[in-house]
Amino acid sequence: MLKLVIAGASGRMGRMLIETALSTTGVVLHGALDSPTSAFIGNDAGDFLGQKTGVIISNDVDATLAGADCLIDFTRPEASLGYLQSCVKHSVNAVIGTTGFDDAGKAAIAHAAQSIGVVFAPNMGVGVNATLKIIELATKILNTGYDIEIIEAHHRNKIDAPSGTALKMGEVVAQALGRDLSECAVYAREGYTGAREDATIGFSTIRGGDVIGDHTVMFLGNGDRIEISHKSSSRNSYATGSMRAAQFLATHTAGLFDMQDVLGLKF
Repeated sequence: MLKLVIAGASGRMGRMLIETALSTTGVVLHGALDSPTSAFIGNDAGDFLGQKTGVIISNDVDATLAGADCLIDFTRPEASLGYLQSCVKHSVNAVIGTTGFDDAGKAAIAHAAQSIGVVFAPNMGVGVNATLKIIELATKILNTGYDIEIIEAHHRNKIDAPSGTALKMGEVVAQALGRDLSECAVYAREGYTGAREDATIGFSTIRGGDVIGDHTVMFLGNGDRIEISHKSSSRNSYATGSMRAAQFLATHTAGLFDMQDVLGLKF
């Protein structure tokens, strides 16, 4: 049995991960972590489901990780990096779905992956990652004569923009075109902008309501328009993909991977 620890246990994603872990064959919930200020510290991790798991939500990271196989973390960059240090200390693999890392944070993740197995991806959903592969293929076909724009929408409480998934889509497009996203991305338009510059990739962000996550890549030509979209109606897809990522790491003692590796889509 793969022994999992879930970080951010009282959050929406944390609860979905706990529920999914409890129903996934070959997986056992080993521990649940939350911030020291959480009102749920000391509660059973299954209370929100009306069931007792025997796993108590804790803020003692070292004690909770002891004996675990893998941590799944969808919290915030600062917390994630702290958890990651403890994972290295205890030789526990990590699945990181947190977004909003700066370059230093990404470098810290890569460094940790020299010691443990890490799956780091902005979106763990199987459907989203299939969509990324479709976007790569479409970009190679539509590599001339089309302007490319990426539109994303999320709930009003999301704190980073554009979303990690939108940025990943941009990276996939840029790589397929032989460009550097940092040099061709346009994140804002306001006032007198002039005509759209060739070879740019535009991003538009929508925040509001309870939108789980909608992403569309538009290829806009003269005479036609192709749109490739993925819409999430539940966080369940992220949780299910995370279980697959943790199981993938069971056969990897070290290395940095993403969901394309987990799903065998790198071809």
